[in-house]
Amino acid sequence: MFSWLGTDDRRKKEPEVFQTVSDGLKKLYKTKLLPLEETYKFHEFHSPALEDADFDNKPMVLLVGQYSTGKTSFIRYLLEQDFPGMRIGPEPTTDSFIAVMHGDTEGVIPGNALVVDPKKPFRKLNAFGNAFLNRFVCAQLPNPVLESISVIDTPGILSGEKQRISRGYDFAAVLEWFAERVDRIILLFDAHKLDISDEFSEVIKALKNHEDKIRVVLNKADQIETQQLMRVYGALMWSLGKIVNTPEVIRVYIGSFWSHPLLIPDNRKLFEAEEQDLFKDIQSLPRNAALRKLNDLIKRARLAKVHAFIISSLKKEMPSVFGRENKKKELIASLGDIYKCIEREHQISPGDFPNLKKMQDQLQAQDLNKFQPLKSKLLEAVDDMLANDIASLMVLVRQEETRKPNPVVKGGAFDGTVDGPFGHGYGEGAGEGIDEAEWVVARDKPVYDEIFYTLSPVNGKVTGANAKKEMVKSKLPNTVLGKIWKLADINKDGMLDDEEFALANHLIKVKLEGHELPSELPAHLVPPSKRKIVE
Repeated sequence: MFSWLGTDDRRKKEPEVFQTVSDGLKKLYKTKLLPLEETYKFHEFHSPALEDADFDNKPMVLLVGQYSTGKTSFIRYLLEQDFPGMRIGPEPTTDSFIAVMHGDTEGVIPGNALVVDPKKPFRKLNAFGNAFLNRFVCAQLPNPVLESISVIDTPGILSGEKQRISRGYDFAAVLEWFAERVDRIILLFDAHKLDISDEFSEVIKALKNHEDKIRVVLNKADQIETQQLMRVYGALMWSLGKIVNTPEVIRVYIGSFWSHPLLIPDNRKLFEAEEQDLFKDIQSLPRNAALRKLNDLIKRARLAKVHAFIISSLKKEMPSVFGRENKKKELIASLGDIYKCIEREHQISPGDFPNLKKMQDQLQAQDLNKFQPLKSKLLEAVDDMLANDIASLMVLVRQEETRKPNPVVKGGAFDGTVDGPFGHGYGEGAGEGIDEAEWVVARDKPVYDEIFYTLSPVNGKVTGANAKKEMVKSKLPNTVLGKIWKLADINKDGMLDDEEFALANHLIKVKLEGHELPSELPAHLVPPSKRKIVE
């Protein structure tokens, strides 16, 4: 008689089936999370509703820093071309938020037109009013880098109360809005001025809960000597440690990100290595974009659930007729205790709760009697999404990653560091001697031969046991020596002749000098007599 009840229950528990991650995120948000957000006024307290463009847009990189730290020059360096609306100078030049995006033709779209375009992920920025929109533009240009990512340039952060007031809009709130939606936040510092102003400190605190997206660049590092650079780096880490409250050390990249000659070239190798690491980080963004959006939706869902518990708890305590104002003041004052009750009752981590002071300030303007009581169906839908649907989307993320070719950022500065003699590590370590006609190992082979003949070779070869006795003297771990053995034993007979033994010692030297070993032996390191075997 009631068999249909069981069928409905089963249907509820089965996760949704989606074609793409982006479609899945959109549908889950609209059907399961958005109703909860709207019921408990989430958008008035925390963040505007998400739109389709938020799920479809390319990965975005947000650049933040004090004036004249090289934010605009950094974008110019990546793109290797000017973009519309670009101004560079030692004084505060960029006074607007500039979204640098791909377009078929060069041009600038002003803020008011930008926030009505449904294809752009900026529609909800209209909440910040004309004071902000007059300082917001989109610079479009055909550039290969922008086919994979978009970059947001921000006004230089200044110090002093006057500067904060004169903006006419909540600068920290705008950055917080962007932080929630971008894939990477890069904080730029000038090696000559590390003072973190009051506004910059406020901005970094506004980026709380997005520490996983933050990277730091110590720019213009070619303008100071090595000893000073070491001190500047230490001072920067100390300053950041006081503001960014994370147990792990934030990642700092050191370099000079513009196209001018290095003033002090002593640290060229360090700058090259740091640049490569930063570029790899940026290039990985398109590959991880779906996972980032999924992660952000989970974070948003957890906050929306906690917010619903807070709002419904306040509604429950409000009197229906008399003494509303006094009760409202009392409840706002004791919001910290309400947080603790919710934490205990629903087993929620303290880190999931919104900022207490900010929440108290926002509640002052609200009519607590118009809040909604707790609706278990809305919460069950979000719980079901987190428990079942997200798991099926995770599988889809992996499938999409395997189906697509490796999407990486190409063009601009990213192309000049891969191939040719100016690629990172070219001519160093295992790459040494790559362009030389003579086998590079031959230079030191007489020294290696002397050792070889002390190891009792039989028929021109030393056994693995005898070679091991010599190789372990390098004090390298067995895993590294094992890899060196695999690379050096070219004919795979478990023994080494004089050339293979010399090669093994050359690779040990490469590793001891701090370079990485290749996964396969490069052609120029193969001993001349073995090159036919390899072919």
